[in-house]
Amino acid sequence: MVTAPTAPATPSTPSAPADPRVSTRRNTELALILVAMVIVLAYSAAVEYALVGRVTARFWVIPALLTLLFVGAHIAVRNLTPYADPSILPCVALLDGLGVAFLRRLDLGGLDAAQRAGYGVLAGLGFRQLLWTLVSIVVATIALIIVRDHRILSRYAYTLGLIGLVLMMIPAVLPASLSSINGAKLWIKFGGFFQIQPGEFAKLLLLSFFAYYLVSKREVLSLASRRFLGIDFPRGRDMGPVIVVWVLSLMVLVFEKDLGTALLYFGMFVVTLYIATERVSWLIIGLVLFIGGAFLANVLGATIGGPFANFHERVEIWLNPFADPNVTGYQLVQSLLGLGTGGLFGAGPGAGQPENVPFVNNDFIFAGIGEEIGLFGLTGLLLIYLLITVRGLRAAIAVRDSFGKLMAGGLAFTLGLQVFVIVGGVTKLIPLTGQTTPFLSAGGSSLMANWLLIGLLLRISDASRRPATSGASPSGQPERLAGLATEVIR
Repeated sequence: MVTAPTAPATPSTPSAPADPRVSTRRNTELALILVAMVIVLAYSAAVEYALVGRVTARFWVIPALLTLLFVGAHIAVRNLTPYADPSILPCVALLDGLGVAFLRRLDLGGLDAAQRAGYGVLAGLGFRQLLWTLVSIVVATIALIIVRDHRILSRYAYTLGLIGLVLMMIPAVLPASLSSINGAKLWIKFGGFFQIQPGEFAKLLLLSFFAYYLVSKREVLSLASRRFLGIDFPRGRDMGPVIVVWVLSLMVLVFEKDLGTALLYFGMFVVTLYIATERVSWLIIGLVLFIGGAFLANVLGATIGGPFANFHERVEIWLNPFADPNVTGYQLVQSLLGLGTGGLFGAGPGAGQPENVPFVNNDFIFAGIGEEIGLFGLTGLLLIYLLITVRGLRAAIAVRDSFGKLMAGGLAFTLGLQVFVIVGGVTKLIPLTGQTTPFLSAGGSSLMANWLLIGLLLRISDASRRPATSGASPSGQPERLAGLATEVIR
Protein backbone atom coordinates (compact mmCIF):
# COMPACT_ATOMS: atom_id res chain seq x y z
CA MET A 1 0.00 0.00 0.00
CA VAL A 2 1.35 3.40 -0.98
CA THR A 3 0.83 6.03 1.69
CA ALA A 4 0.64 9.76 1.26
CA PRO A 5 3.57 11.85 2.38
CA THR A 6 2.86 13.76 5.56
CA ALA A 7 4.09 17.15 6.62
CA PRO A 8 7.22 17.24 8.72
CA ALA A 9 6.93 18.05 12.39
CA THR A 10 8.92 21.25 11.97
CA PRO A 11 8.70 22.84 8.52
CA SER A 12 12.08 24.43 8.79
CA THR A 13 12.98 24.54 5.12
CA PRO A 14 9.86 26.30 3.73
CA SER A 15 9.83 28.92 6.51
CA ALA A 16 13.55 29.69 6.45
CA PRO A 17 14.56 33.22 5.41
CA ALA A 18 15.68 33.89 1.87
CA ASP A 19 19.31 33.42 1.01
CA PRO A 20 20.63 36.92 0.13
CA ARG A 21 22.97 35.37 -2.44
CA VAL A 22 20.03 33.97 -4.45
CA SER A 23 17.78 36.23 -6.53
CA THR A 24 14.17 36.01 -5.39
CA ARG A 25 12.80 38.40 -8.08
CA ARG A 26 10.82 40.35 -5.49
CA ASN A 27 11.91 43.69 -6.95
CA THR A 28 10.58 42.53 -10.30
CA GLU A 29 7.30 41.71 -8.61
CA LEU A 30 7.10 45.18 -7.06
CA ALA A 31 7.84 46.85 -10.40
CA LEU A 32 5.09 44.82 -12.11
CA ILE A 33 2.60 45.76 -9.38
CA LEU A 34 3.38 49.44 -9.95
CA VAL A 35 2.88 49.00 -13.71
CA ALA A 36 -0.47 47.33 -13.03
CA MET A 37 -1.52 50.25 -10.84
CA VAL A 38 -0.56 52.73 -13.57
CA ILE A 39 -2.99 50.86 -15.87
CA VAL A 40 -5.72 51.09 -13.22
CA LEU A 41 -4.97 54.81 -12.78
CA ALA A 42 -5.28 55.41 -16.55
CA TYR A 43 -8.54 53.44 -16.66
CA SER A 44 -9.97 55.49 -13.76
CA ALA A 45 -9.02 58.75 -15.48
CA ALA A 46 -10.64 57.63 -18.75
CA VAL A 47 -13.85 56.65 -16.90
CA GLU A 48 -14.13 60.03 -15.22
CA TYR A 49 -13.47 61.89 -18.45
CA ALA A 50 -16.23 59.93 -20.22
CA LEU A 51 -18.83 60.15 -17.44
CA VAL A 52 -18.05 63.51 -15.81
CA GLY A 53 -16.71 65.38 -18.82
CA ARG A 54 -13.41 66.09 -17.10
CA VAL A 55 -10.90 64.37 -14.84
CA THR A 56 -11.59 65.47 -11.26
CA ALA A 57 -8.87 66.17 -8.73
CA ARG A 58 -9.83 63.00 -6.80
CA PHE A 59 -9.61 60.41 -9.56
CA TRP A 60 -6.31 59.12 -8.19
CA VAL A 61 -7.57 58.29 -4.67
CA ILE A 62 -8.93 54.78 -5.36
CA PRO A 63 -5.85 53.74 -7.45
CA ALA A 64 -3.57 55.13 -4.71
CA LEU A 65 -5.37 53.15 -2.00
CA LEU A 66 -5.18 50.03 -4.16
CA THR A 67 -1.45 50.61 -4.64
CA LEU A 68 -0.98 50.74 -0.86
CA LEU A 69 -2.90 47.48 -0.44
CA PHE A 70 -0.96 45.60 -3.10
CA VAL A 71 2.39 46.94 -1.95
CA GLY A 72 1.42 45.67 1.49
CA ALA A 73 0.63 42.29 -0.06
CA HIS A 74 4.02 42.40 -1.78
CA ILE A 75 5.76 43.05 1.57
CA ALA A 76 3.94 40.05 3.07
CA VAL A 77 5.02 37.88 0.14
CA ARG A 78 8.59 39.19 0.36
CA ASN A 79 8.79 38.05 3.98
CA LEU A 80 6.61 34.93 4.02
CA THR A 81 7.18 33.39 0.56
CA PRO A 82 10.38 35.06 -0.72
CA TYR A 83 10.98 32.58 -3.55
CA ALA A 84 7.40 32.57 -4.90
CA ASP A 85 6.76 33.22 -8.58
CA PRO A 86 7.05 37.02 -9.12
CA SER A 87 4.37 37.18 -11.82
CA ILE A 88 1.37 35.80 -9.90
CA LEU A 89 0.73 38.66 -7.48
CA PRO A 90 1.00 41.46 -10.10
CA CYS A 91 -1.51 39.65 -12.34
CA VAL A 92 -3.94 39.34 -9.44
CA ALA A 93 -3.36 42.99 -8.51
CA LEU A 94 -4.23 44.11 -12.05
CA LEU A 95 -7.43 42.05 -12.16
CA ASP A 96 -8.52 43.11 -8.69
CA GLY A 97 -7.69 46.76 -9.37
CA LEU A 98 -9.64 46.80 -12.64
CA GLY A 99 -12.57 45.16 -10.85
CA VAL A 100 -12.64 47.91 -8.22
CA ALA A 101 -12.28 50.62 -10.90
CA PHE A 102 -15.12 49.15 -12.98
CA LEU A 103 -17.42 48.94 -9.97
CA ARG A 104 -16.60 52.60 -9.31
CA ARG A 105 -17.56 53.24 -12.94
CA LEU A 106 -20.95 51.54 -12.29
CA ASP A 107 -21.46 53.79 -9.27
CA LEU A 108 -20.90 56.89 -11.39
CA GLY A 109 -22.99 55.57 -14.28
CA GLY A 110 -25.98 55.09 -11.99
CA LEU A 111 -26.09 58.78 -11.08
CA ASP A 112 -27.43 61.80 -12.92
CA ALA A 113 -24.76 63.63 -14.88
CA ALA A 114 -24.95 66.64 -12.53
CA GLN A 115 -24.24 64.47 -9.47
CA ARG A 116 -21.22 62.56 -10.76
CA ALA A 117 -18.52 65.18 -10.19
CA GLY A 118 -19.41 65.49 -6.51
CA TYR A 119 -19.85 61.79 -5.79
CA GLY A 120 -17.75 60.72 -2.81
CA VAL A 121 -14.67 58.60 -3.38
CA LEU A 122 -15.29 56.48 -0.28
CA ALA A 123 -18.78 55.37 -1.28
CA GLY A 124 -20.64 52.84 -3.38
CA LEU A 125 -19.74 49.42 -4.76
CA GLY A 126 -16.22 50.47 -5.71
CA PHE A 127 -15.17 51.45 -2.21
CA ARG A 128 -16.93 48.41 -0.72
CA GLN A 129 -14.95 46.17 -3.06
CA LEU A 130 -11.77 47.96 -2.02
CA LEU A 131 -12.58 47.15 1.61
CA TRP A 132 -13.19 43.52 0.67
CA THR A 133 -9.81 43.54 -1.06
CA LEU A 134 -8.20 44.73 2.16
CA VAL A 135 -9.94 41.97 4.14
CA SER A 136 -8.99 39.35 1.54
CA ILE A 137 -5.31 40.33 1.57
CA VAL A 138 -5.27 40.20 5.37
CA VAL A 139 -6.95 36.76 5.34
CA ALA A 140 -4.50 35.44 2.73
CA THR A 141 -1.57 36.82 4.75
CA ILE A 142 -2.82 35.13 7.92
CA ALA A 143 -3.14 31.88 5.96
CA LEU A 144 0.49 32.20 4.82
CA ILE A 145 1.57 32.78 8.42
CA ILE A 146 -0.34 29.72 9.64
CA VAL A 147 0.51 27.41 6.72
CA ARG A 148 4.30 27.64 6.75
CA ASP A 149 4.49 24.36 4.82
CA HIS A 150 1.76 23.28 2.40
CA ARG A 151 2.26 19.65 3.46
CA ILE A 152 0.73 20.48 6.84
CA LEU A 153 -2.66 20.46 5.10
CA SER A 154 -2.27 16.74 4.40
CA ARG A 155 -2.44 16.04 8.15
CA TYR A 156 -5.97 17.41 8.30
CA ALA A 157 -7.16 16.20 4.90
CA TYR A 158 -10.19 14.22 6.13
CA THR A 159 -11.28 16.99 8.48
CA LEU A 160 -10.95 19.58 5.72
CA GLY A 161 -12.86 17.33 3.33
CA LEU A 162 -15.70 16.86 5.81
CA ILE A 163 -15.95 20.60 6.44
CA GLY A 164 -15.94 21.18 2.69
CA LEU A 165 -18.83 18.74 2.20
CA VAL A 166 -20.86 20.45 4.93
CA LEU A 167 -20.23 23.89 3.43
CA MET A 168 -21.18 22.56 0.01
CA MET A 169 -24.48 21.09 1.22
CA ILE A 170 -25.72 23.84 3.55
CA PRO A 171 -27.31 26.01 0.81
CA ALA A 172 -29.11 22.96 -0.63
CA VAL A 173 -30.93 22.17 2.63
CA LEU A 174 -31.82 25.76 3.48
CA PRO A 175 -35.12 27.25 2.27
CA ALA A 176 -34.92 29.33 -0.89
CA SER A 177 -35.56 32.53 1.08
CA LEU A 178 -32.23 32.01 2.87
CA SER A 179 -30.12 30.61 0.06
CA SER A 180 -31.42 31.48 -3.42
CA ILE A 181 -30.29 34.40 -5.59
CA ASN A 182 -31.18 34.56 -9.28
CA GLY A 183 -32.46 30.98 -9.19
CA ALA A 184 -29.27 29.35 -7.83
CA LYS A 185 -29.15 28.12 -4.21
CA LEU A 186 -25.53 28.94 -3.47
CA TRP A 187 -25.80 31.39 -0.59
CA ILE A 188 -26.38 31.69 3.13
CA LYS A 189 -28.25 34.91 3.89
CA PHE A 190 -28.06 36.54 7.28
CA GLY A 191 -31.04 38.86 7.30
CA GLY A 192 -31.01 41.44 4.55
CA PHE A 193 -27.56 42.87 5.22
CA PHE A 194 -25.03 40.07 4.85
CA GLN A 195 -24.64 36.93 2.73
CA ILE A 196 -21.87 34.41 2.13
CA GLN A 197 -21.26 31.82 -0.59
CA PRO A 198 -19.82 28.80 1.29
CA GLY A 199 -19.09 26.87 -1.89
CA GLU A 200 -16.24 29.28 -2.66
CA PHE A 201 -14.39 28.06 0.43
CA ALA A 202 -15.58 24.46 0.08
CA LYS A 203 -13.67 24.05 -3.20
CA LEU A 204 -10.33 24.76 -1.44
CA LEU A 205 -11.08 22.38 1.43
CA LEU A 206 -12.24 19.61 -0.89
CA LEU A 207 -9.19 20.06 -3.09
CA SER A 208 -6.93 19.48 -0.07
CA PHE A 209 -8.75 16.20 0.58
CA PHE A 210 -8.66 15.18 -3.09
CA ALA A 211 -4.91 15.77 -3.26
CA TYR A 212 -4.23 13.70 -0.12
CA TYR A 213 -6.55 10.86 -1.15
CA LEU A 214 -5.19 10.59 -4.69
CA VAL A 215 -1.58 10.60 -3.52
CA SER A 216 -2.33 7.60 -1.33
CA LYS A 217 -4.36 5.76 -4.00
CA ARG A 218 -2.67 6.78 -7.23
CA GLU A 219 -0.82 3.50 -7.78
CA VAL A 220 -4.10 1.57 -7.61
CA LEU A 221 -5.98 4.09 -9.76
CA SER A 222 -3.19 3.98 -12.34
CA LEU A 223 -3.72 0.28 -13.05
CA ALA A 224 -5.28 -0.50 -16.42
CA SER A 225 -7.66 -3.34 -17.30
CA ARG A 226 -7.91 -3.09 -21.08
CA ARG A 227 -6.70 -0.95 -23.97
CA PHE A 228 -9.12 0.62 -26.46
CA LEU A 229 -8.11 2.85 -29.39
CA GLY A 230 -4.65 3.19 -27.90
CA ILE A 231 -5.96 4.38 -24.50
CA ASP A 232 -5.60 2.40 -21.29
CA PHE A 233 -8.86 2.34 -19.32
CA PRO A 234 -9.06 1.67 -15.56
CA ARG A 235 -10.51 -1.39 -13.92
CA GLY A 236 -14.22 -1.31 -13.16
CA ARG A 237 -13.70 -1.70 -9.41
CA ASP A 238 -11.51 1.42 -9.37
CA MET A 239 -14.35 3.62 -10.67
CA GLY A 240 -15.85 4.08 -7.19
CA PRO A 241 -14.29 7.48 -6.29
CA VAL A 242 -15.27 9.02 -9.63
CA ILE A 243 -18.84 7.71 -9.34
CA VAL A 244 -19.17 9.12 -5.80
CA VAL A 245 -17.96 12.59 -6.83
CA TRP A 246 -20.13 12.42 -9.96
CA VAL A 247 -23.24 11.70 -7.88
CA LEU A 248 -22.35 14.55 -5.50
CA SER A 249 -21.89 16.95 -8.41
CA LEU A 250 -25.27 15.94 -9.86
CA MET A 251 -26.85 16.57 -6.46
CA VAL A 252 -25.34 20.06 -6.54
CA LEU A 253 -26.70 20.51 -10.07
CA VAL A 254 -30.21 19.44 -9.07
CA PHE A 255 -30.64 20.79 -5.54
CA GLU A 256 -28.48 23.93 -5.74
CA LYS A 257 -29.59 24.52 -9.33
CA ASP A 258 -26.26 25.58 -10.70
CA LEU A 259 -24.35 23.91 -13.52
CA GLY A 260 -21.17 25.91 -12.92
CA THR A 261 -20.67 24.81 -9.31
CA ALA A 262 -21.34 21.16 -10.18
CA LEU A 263 -18.90 21.33 -13.09
CA LEU A 264 -16.30 23.02 -10.89
CA TYR A 265 -16.37 20.32 -8.21
CA PHE A 266 -16.40 17.38 -10.62
CA GLY A 267 -13.84 18.87 -13.00
CA MET A 268 -11.54 19.69 -10.10
CA PHE A 269 -11.56 16.05 -8.95
CA VAL A 270 -11.20 14.51 -12.41
CA VAL A 271 -8.27 16.72 -13.43
CA THR A 272 -6.53 16.13 -10.10
CA LEU A 273 -7.04 12.42 -10.69
CA TYR A 274 -5.48 12.78 -14.14
CA ILE A 275 -2.47 14.64 -12.73
CA ALA A 276 -2.02 11.87 -10.16
CA THR A 277 -2.30 8.93 -12.57
CA GLU A 278 -1.38 10.45 -15.96
CA ARG A 279 -4.23 8.41 -17.50
CA VAL A 280 -6.13 10.24 -20.28
CA SER A 281 -8.91 7.71 -19.83
CA TRP A 282 -9.97 9.38 -16.59
CA LEU A 283 -10.59 12.65 -18.47
CA ILE A 284 -12.66 10.82 -21.07
CA ILE A 285 -14.67 8.98 -18.41
CA GLY A 286 -15.24 12.18 -16.46
CA LEU A 287 -16.37 14.10 -19.53
CA VAL A 288 -18.78 11.35 -20.58
CA LEU A 289 -20.21 11.03 -17.08
CA PHE A 290 -20.81 14.75 -16.62
CA ILE A 291 -22.33 15.33 -20.06
CA GLY A 292 -24.51 12.26 -19.61
CA GLY A 293 -25.64 13.39 -16.16
CA ALA A 294 -26.45 16.92 -17.39
CA PHE A 295 -28.39 15.50 -20.35
CA LEU A 296 -30.36 13.20 -18.04
CA ALA A 297 -31.16 16.06 -15.66
CA ASN A 298 -32.43 18.13 -18.59
CA VAL A 299 -34.65 15.30 -19.85
CA LEU A 300 -36.08 14.71 -16.38
CA GLY A 301 -36.70 18.44 -16.02
CA ALA A 302 -38.69 18.43 -19.26
CA THR A 303 -40.72 15.34 -18.34
CA ILE A 304 -41.27 15.20 -14.57
CA GLY A 305 -40.11 18.67 -13.50
CA GLY A 306 -39.63 18.87 -9.74
CA PRO A 307 -36.04 19.59 -8.67
CA PHE A 308 -34.89 19.23 -12.29
CA ALA A 309 -37.20 21.95 -13.66
CA ASN A 310 -34.87 24.89 -12.96
CA PHE A 311 -31.98 23.30 -14.83
CA HIS A 312 -34.23 22.50 -17.80
CA GLU A 313 -35.39 26.13 -17.88
CA ARG A 314 -31.78 27.34 -17.97
CA VAL A 315 -31.01 24.95 -20.82
CA GLU A 316 -34.00 26.26 -22.78
CA ILE A 317 -32.83 29.86 -22.26
CA TRP A 318 -29.36 28.86 -23.37
CA LEU A 319 -30.62 27.18 -26.54
CA ASN A 320 -32.93 30.04 -27.56
CA PRO A 321 -32.57 33.21 -25.45
CA PHE A 322 -34.43 35.30 -28.05
CA ALA A 323 -37.61 33.24 -27.65
CA ASP A 324 -38.54 35.54 -24.74
CA PRO A 325 -35.93 38.32 -24.84
CA ASN A 326 -37.78 40.63 -22.44
CA VAL A 327 -38.37 38.17 -19.59
CA THR A 328 -36.64 34.80 -19.26
CA GLY A 329 -33.91 35.49 -21.80
CA TYR A 330 -33.34 39.12 -20.87
CA GLN A 331 -30.04 38.62 -19.02
CA LEU A 332 -28.38 36.57 -21.72
CA VAL A 333 -29.74 38.72 -24.55
CA GLN A 334 -28.43 41.93 -22.95
CA SER A 335 -25.07 40.24 -22.33
CA LEU A 336 -24.76 39.21 -25.97
CA LEU A 337 -25.86 42.64 -27.19
CA GLY A 338 -23.32 44.32 -24.93
CA LEU A 339 -20.47 42.13 -26.17
CA GLY A 340 -21.59 42.67 -29.76
CA THR A 341 -21.77 46.44 -29.29
CA GLY A 342 -18.23 46.48 -27.93
CA GLY A 343 -16.84 44.96 -31.10
CA LEU A 344 -13.07 44.63 -31.44
CA PHE A 345 -11.97 47.76 -29.60
CA GLY A 346 -14.91 48.54 -27.31
CA ALA A 347 -16.89 51.71 -26.69
CA GLY A 348 -14.19 53.01 -24.36
CA PRO A 349 -14.00 53.16 -20.53
CA GLY A 350 -17.17 54.81 -19.26
CA ALA A 351 -18.71 55.13 -22.72
CA GLY A 352 -20.81 51.97 -22.76
CA GLN A 353 -24.14 51.04 -21.19
CA PRO A 354 -23.27 48.07 -18.93
CA GLU A 355 -26.08 48.99 -16.52
CA ASN A 356 -28.53 47.51 -19.07
CA VAL A 357 -27.18 44.04 -18.19
CA PRO A 358 -28.78 42.63 -15.01
CA PHE A 359 -26.31 41.65 -12.28
CA VAL A 360 -23.49 43.33 -14.19
CA ASN A 361 -21.63 43.92 -10.93
CA ASN A 362 -21.15 40.19 -10.25
CA ASP A 363 -22.41 37.40 -12.54
CA PHE A 364 -22.22 39.45 -15.76
CA ILE A 365 -19.27 41.73 -15.08
CA PHE A 366 -17.34 40.14 -17.94
CA ALA A 367 -20.02 41.26 -20.39
CA GLY A 368 -20.13 44.76 -18.89
CA ILE A 369 -16.39 45.26 -19.15
CA GLY A 370 -16.36 43.67 -22.60
CA GLU A 371 -18.69 46.31 -24.00
CA GLU A 372 -16.18 49.02 -23.06
CA ILE A 373 -12.81 47.37 -23.77
CA GLY A 374 -13.84 45.18 -26.70
CA LEU A 375 -12.62 41.80 -27.86
CA PHE A 376 -8.97 42.81 -27.71
CA GLY A 377 -9.32 43.98 -24.11
CA LEU A 378 -11.17 40.85 -23.05
CA THR A 379 -8.51 38.73 -24.72
CA GLY A 380 -5.91 40.55 -22.64
CA LEU A 381 -7.86 39.79 -19.45
CA LEU A 382 -8.15 36.12 -20.39
CA LEU A 383 -4.41 35.99 -21.07
CA ILE A 384 -3.78 37.30 -17.56
CA TYR A 385 -5.92 34.50 -16.14
CA LEU A 386 -4.07 32.07 -18.38
CA LEU A 387 -0.72 33.34 -17.12
CA ILE A 388 -1.75 32.76 -13.49
CA THR A 389 -2.94 29.27 -14.38
CA VAL A 390 0.24 28.39 -16.27
CA ARG A 391 2.49 29.68 -13.48
CA GLY A 392 0.48 27.59 -11.03
CA LEU A 393 1.02 24.52 -13.19
CA ARG A 394 4.70 25.42 -13.39
CA ALA A 395 4.83 25.35 -9.60
CA ALA A 396 3.15 21.93 -9.70
CA ILE A 397 5.90 20.63 -11.96
CA ALA A 398 8.74 21.99 -9.86
CA VAL A 399 7.57 21.25 -6.32
CA ARG A 400 9.27 18.19 -4.86
CA ASP A 401 6.43 16.33 -3.10
CA SER A 402 3.40 14.54 -4.51
CA PHE A 403 0.85 16.32 -2.34
CA GLY A 404 2.17 19.70 -3.44
CA LYS A 405 2.06 18.69 -7.11
CA LEU A 406 -1.60 17.70 -6.93
CA MET A 407 -2.52 20.67 -4.76
CA ALA A 408 -0.87 23.26 -7.02
CA GLY A 409 -2.18 21.63 -10.19
CA GLY A 410 -5.68 21.49 -8.74
CA LEU A 411 -5.58 25.10 -7.56
CA ALA A 412 -4.40 26.36 -10.94
CA PHE A 413 -6.96 24.32 -12.85
CA THR A 414 -9.76 25.39 -10.48
CA LEU A 415 -9.07 29.05 -11.22
CA GLY A 416 -8.96 28.42 -14.96
CA LEU A 417 -12.13 26.32 -14.90
CA GLN A 418 -14.01 28.96 -12.93
CA VAL A 419 -13.12 31.56 -15.55
CA PHE A 420 -14.24 29.19 -18.32
CA VAL A 421 -17.55 28.52 -16.57
CA ILE A 422 -18.48 32.19 -16.11
CA VAL A 423 -17.20 33.34 -19.51
CA GLY A 424 -18.93 30.40 -21.17
CA GLY A 425 -22.20 31.37 -19.50
CA VAL A 426 -22.21 35.05 -20.49
CA THR A 427 -21.16 34.27 -24.07
CA LYS A 428 -23.77 31.48 -24.55
CA LEU A 429 -21.17 28.73 -24.83
CA ILE A 430 -22.77 26.84 -21.92
CA PRO A 431 -25.93 27.46 -19.84
CA LEU A 432 -25.82 30.36 -17.40
CA THR A 433 -24.19 29.71 -14.03
CA GLY A 434 -24.09 31.38 -10.64
CA GLN A 435 -20.31 31.65 -10.58
CA THR A 436 -18.49 34.96 -10.25
CA THR A 437 -15.50 36.12 -12.28
CA PRO A 438 -12.43 35.76 -10.02
CA PHE A 439 -11.09 39.09 -8.67
CA LEU A 440 -13.38 41.17 -10.90
CA SER A 441 -16.89 40.54 -9.57
CA ALA A 442 -18.30 42.32 -6.53
CA GLY A 443 -18.63 40.24 -3.39
CA GLY A 444 -16.58 39.25 -0.38
CA SER A 445 -16.91 35.45 -0.49
CA SER A 446 -15.50 35.02 -3.97
CA LEU A 447 -12.74 37.58 -3.43
CA MET A 448 -11.57 36.08 -0.13
CA ALA A 449 -11.68 32.51 -1.44
CA ASN A 450 -9.70 33.39 -4.55
CA TRP A 451 -7.11 35.36 -2.57
CA LEU A 452 -6.76 32.29 -0.34
CA LEU A 453 -6.27 30.22 -3.49
CA ILE A 454 -3.52 32.59 -4.60
CA GLY A 455 -1.96 32.45 -1.13
CA LEU A 456 -1.73 28.65 -1.32
CA LEU A 457 -0.30 28.86 -4.84
CA LEU A 458 2.34 31.31 -3.61
CA ARG A 459 3.19 28.99 -0.71
CA ILE A 460 3.67 26.01 -3.02
CA SER A 461 5.50 28.15 -5.58
CA ASP A 462 7.88 29.28 -2.85
CA ALA A 463 8.60 25.65 -1.96
CA SER A 464 9.14 24.74 -5.61
CA ARG A 465 11.57 27.60 -6.35
CA ARG A 466 13.45 27.53 -3.06
CA PRO A 467 17.02 26.23 -3.55
CA ALA A 468 17.28 22.63 -2.41
CA THR A 469 19.47 22.06 0.61
CA SER A 470 20.15 18.49 -0.44
CA GLY A 471 19.66 16.20 -3.34
CA ALA A 472 16.53 14.65 -1.87
CA SER A 473 13.09 16.12 -2.14
CA PRO A 474 11.35 17.27 1.06
CA SER A 475 9.30 14.12 1.14
CA GLY A 476 12.34 11.94 0.53
CA GLN A 477 10.70 10.32 -2.49
CA PRO A 478 11.34 10.75 -6.22
CA GLU A 479 8.44 12.34 -8.05
CA ARG A 480 7.01 11.75 -11.49
CA LEU A 481 6.35 14.71 -13.76
CA ALA A 482 2.70 15.76 -13.73
CA GLY A 483 1.21 14.91 -17.13
CA LEU A 484 -1.24 17.78 -17.49
CA ALA A 485 1.19 20.43 -16.33
CA THR A 486 3.90 19.15 -18.65
CA GLU A 487 1.68 19.40 -21.72
CA VAL A 488 0.49 22.91 -20.85
CA ILE A 489 4.01 24.27 -20.26
CA ARG A 490 5.31 22.68 -23.45
